[in-house]
Amino acid sequence: MTNVLIVASVPPPQPAILTDALERFKAKGASVSVACFANVEDMSVDPALAEVRGFAVAPEAITGRLRDALRRAPQNRRMWLHARRDGWLRRRAAEADVLVALDARAVHTVWELAQRNTRASACHGLVPALKEFDARRTPTPGTVLERQVAATASIGARGARRLAVRAAKTTLKKATGQKVVANPAGAWLWTRAVSAPRIPDGLRSRLTLRVYGSAVRAGRPATAARASAAAIGRIKDPQTRADLLTKQAQTELGLGRVPAGLHDAITAQLDLADLRLRKRDPKKAAFALSNAFSLASNRVLHFDRLSSPLTDDPAGYLAPFRDSVAAKKLAEPRGRATPAAPIPTDRPMRLLLTTLINDNFLREIRERYEAMPNVEVRFLDLDDDPAGRVLARSGSSVFEHILSGRSAYGDKIEQWLRPHLDWADTVFIDWCQATAALFTLHDPGTARIIVRLHSFEAFNFWPHLVDFSRVDDVVFVSDHLRDLSTAVLPQLTGEAAPRLWVVDNAMDLQRYPRPKPAEARFNLGLVGVGSVAKDPRWAIEVLRRLRRHDERYQLLLIGSDLNARTSAAAKQYANQLQRDLDELEPSGAVQRRGQTDDVPGALTEVGVILSSSVRESFHCGLVEGAASGAVPIVRDWPFFAGKPHGARTLFPADWVVADPDEAAERILAATATEESWRETGRAASEHALKTWDWSITQHDFDRLLLDGPA
Repeated sequence: MTNVLIVASVPPPQPAILTDALERFKAKGASVSVACFANVEDMSVDPALAEVRGFAVAPEAITGRLRDALRRAPQNRRMWLHARRDGWLRRRAAEADVLVALDARAVHTVWELAQRNTRASACHGLVPALKEFDARRTPTPGTVLERQVAATASIGARGARRLAVRAAKTTLKKATGQKVVANPAGAWLWTRAVSAPRIPDGLRSRLTLRVYGSAVRAGRPATAARASAAAIGRIKDPQTRADLLTKQAQTELGLGRVPAGLHDAITAQLDLADLRLRKRDPKKAAFALSNAFSLASNRVLHFDRLSSPLTDDPAGYLAPFRDSVAAKKLAEPRGRATPAAPIPTDRPMRLLLTTLINDNFLREIRERYEAMPNVEVRFLDLDDDPAGRVLARSGSSVFEHILSGRSAYGDKIEQWLRPHLDWADTVFIDWCQATAALFTLHDPGTARIIVRLHSFEAFNFWPHLVDFSRVDDVVFVSDHLRDLSTAVLPQLTGEAAPRLWVVDNAMDLQRYPRPKPAEARFNLGLVGVGSVAKDPRWAIEVLRRLRRHDERYQLLLIGSDLNARTSAAAKQYANQLQRDLDELEPSGAVQRRGQTDDVPGALTEVGVILSSSVRESFHCGLVEGAASGAVPIVRDWPFFAGKPHGARTLFPADWVVADPDEAAERILAATATEESWRETGRAASEHALKTWDWSITQHDFDRLLLDGPA
């Protein structure tokens, strides 16, 4: 009996053709096996005609060396890397007389199998396979020997080549390792090697990146800088130069550090974007521009450390973008054909509330206006639309659309959002991220566009993709956030800029005042500790100072633990925090209460509420704690300290402290007696309720939403 093995990368597009061929093979007395690298159910093959085996591989099953090999391998070889590991397929291939590749992606795998089974014929396609089956004759011994020698030589040569390449890579890895580069002689050698003449740019870039990475990991930043500068001076291709500088910066960011060459990397990508734009290649220009913004807004720089270069010097940090033609094109106003229409008087106003995933700050707003007879409310979360979800997360496509002026992506956005714009009188967009960029990608017609910007976005690239000439009003929750945003986005200033509002967050604070037991006087509370920006270690320093006076003081951490998975910088902070907790938790000085759905209930145990953050736009958790009757202690948020607006202008002066020592002094004074503690907490609660409760702030939202455009 003649054995036939058919290999397919995907189920055939026309199953009837495969079925017809299998019936013909069976009629000729062949035994057929089919291996498909997909789910076997998708093959639709009668088991009476062939034995079918599927090889769908779950992503979680791909680990270790196979994962690395698959990442490096060309597309046509990846299927073979899976196939060679399967015993069933190897046995069927060894027994086969005819090997058949059903599609182009299976050809390499069949060729590899044929190199190991020299008796078998190898074909691409069913028609050639049937012809080969009919014409097949037993080959002469000489022919068999010739094919075996050729196949063995081929396999041996490829194996030797892979072995040699692997050995060379291992040698190079060791020669450019941390120990070698950290040695002055090794540093001298490799600095000159990467700057040697007549080395191709690609090879020079890869070698430099290896030396650079070893140097920064070895704690030799000066060596890394010298090697980089020496190599960059030799690289002629702008793309290679930008890629090298970017990868070097990403290496340091991956280690949780601020790259010394960050400015150079950003500038190189912007120069590349300008070059591509001059050559009328908006796609590549958008890619380079996106790379520049991704570097500049990397979370290690602004979120997973206790400082940010953006708030330290906004103008200096963003100077490369101000000088870039491509970046300036993003900010060019495209305008609207007609201004927003007045509020209608003959029907309810149509209000569209929209966001992407996060609607945490919309609950009170939504409930209030849904209850009004003169307002018709719709809510749109872009993430709820499976098709639109992908569009909403494609920042690079937005870059390309703006640079080119027209794109298929832009047409899809128009088709998706135009019905909402046509329906709405007012669109309230919460978070100045993808939603704001997409709603201003096209002329909004007569709809009034309102965007609320929270602090997170000021450090992100999305606001730079928003056409503020199509926005009527921008809302901030604090003056210091407005100041930072206008420094970052010049489009928010000038005659053509939208109106700027400062409107407090919508918070129902009436549910927070509850009786507190006497022992709560000694409990410090911190609500929300999931990010580095909350800086819970500052709160721990306050606790240490208090416990030197009285060991009854405790710190309650309310909320999820700090997320250490976001970056190496976050992990470094988390490790330091864990050492603090290991010291203080066993005695009960620090207690982690975890996530809760009953924050008012949890706050009944808190006598002093802390804001230990390095930055906040408002800090709802602090205000909720104050409303509960806890004594508020607010760190003068370092990101905004010393500026015209910040924690000291947002809160009463006696709430804000400069450092842990001042915090401890205020707490000791306020909690000296139960009477003084309760009186101080009562005053704080009254101030919070009179200033920030929804019964007060809802009138600001009415003026914003119901008074109509200017």
